[in-house]
Amino acid sequence: MRVLLLDLDSTRPDHLGCYGYPRNTSPNIDRIAEQGVRFENYYTSDAPCFPSRTALMTGRFGIHNGVVGHGGTAADVRHEGPTRDFRDRLASESFPALFRQAGLRTALVSPFGERHSAWTFYAGFNEIHNTGKGGMESAEEVTPVVLDWIDRNAEQDNWMLYVNYWDPHTPYRAPESFGDPFKDDPLPEWITDEVLEQHMRKVGPHSASEINMYDNSTSSKFPRHPGDIRGRDDLRRMMDGYDCGVRFMDENIGQLFARLEEKGVMDDLIIIITADHGENMGELGIYGEHGTADQGTCRIPMIIRWPGMKKGIIDKGLHYHLDLPPTIAELLGREPMPSWDGTSYAEVLRSGEASGRDYLVVSQCAHVCQRSVRFGDWLYIRTYHDGYHLFDKEMLYHLTDDPHEQNNLAAERPDICREAVYLLNDWHDTMMSSMPHDTDPLWTVMKEGGPYHAKGSLPRYIERLQQTGRGDAVPELIRRHPREMKEQRKS
Repeated sequence: MRVLLLDLDSTRPDHLGCYGYPRNTSPNIDRIAEQGVRFENYYTSDAPCFPSRTALMTGRFGIHNGVVGHGGTAADVRHEGPTRDFRDRLASESFPALFRQAGLRTALVSPFGERHSAWTFYAGFNEIHNTGKGGMESAEEVTPVVLDWIDRNAEQDNWMLYVNYWDPHTPYRAPESFGDPFKDDPLPEWITDEVLEQHMRKVGPHSASEINMYDNSTSSKFPRHPGDIRGRDDLRRMMDGYDCGVRFMDENIGQLFARLEEKGVMDDLIIIITADHGENMGELGIYGEHGTADQGTCRIPMIIRWPGMKKGIIDKGLHYHLDLPPTIAELLGREPMPSWDGTSYAEVLRSGEASGRDYLVVSQCAHVCQRSVRFGDWLYIRTYHDGYHLFDKEMLYHLTDDPHEQNNLAAERPDICREAVYLLNDWHDTMMSSMPHDTDPLWTVMKEGGPYHAKGSLPRYIERLQQTGRGDAVPELIRRHPREMKEQRKS
């Protein structure tokens, strides 16, 4: 058995051709989707990158494994404490460890452990190849490492190779020599001139006026990445920059597939294509960031081509990223690990029979503090810390009618909000009762001063708003975040 897992950072499913995107961004990925199962409603349980990958590798929700943010206490996997054995639990219960126990040699090509000091990410791998730039790699730097591994190992049996690509992540880095294959393609219809004008007035990190989080600075190293969006030309630069990242990455993935075909192992190779999170491209007025618990950030692609199983089908059930480990365990004839929170959907791959969840709860605590409930046609978002975006405490979107989250229906549909809050509380009760700790790490983030990417930034951001004619938002920001202003004055 041979397995290739492609983890494509910041890749939105709806910017891939196999998910219906009109631009030709992903011909190589699309080919694999035709040969396997494509999952339509697949979500990370915890966003962004570090919480998402920790949930996948541990098989546990962030509320259980402890990682929900990018800094502070909630950026470390929980210690096992007095019950820790000679080796910790991840040595035997991580996702990669599952493959090792099934007799496969595991290899990783990724700088991710170093990027976030996420050393637990390495648990279960026999080989680790750090591409060395902490996530700033472009595909032409990753692909040679992977091709070298394929040349040396592909023809051997029983391996699992996990590969990270980063090109859709900001700053958009496809080389200038790649050109712009999308320069004549239309921009998204939903971002009308009126919508764009609203976005230019919006406040918050990674808004149209502050693509660089809290300002509009740019770098000559990344000419595809704008500092702000002041009109449709800038919008095109933003959209084309992201899509060129996806297409450039896809062409490099095509090089891997070609080499695997040369080695004669492509036909029986299991291929899993997924991402850690998506990327807001206008949703909630945010561009080029994965900083909310919404559809743009938390919905991810999942494509599984497993020779001998179903192919060419679409599954529309609700699934978490962390449902993958128990699914693979079942298909390998092994029991799921006792600590895992996921539920197997192996039957989808075997027979095409639906096996989704009734609802999902997804979390974000690195840029904002939010938990959301995805159920039926609805997405309900509850905000605990707005990350200076001035989000309403409750937001409700009908995703079939409003996939880009433009119309908050919370005030009009309190009945749906109440249903969502019931589901959220039921989930929270289950999570808290099923762990030995009495602390929800979301509240650890709140007590430690708020989400990492917002903490301490309000005073300088207020200056930015006043300089750019949006000072009308300042009184409400100060009202919502008096503690941060008080602590800044003390310092």
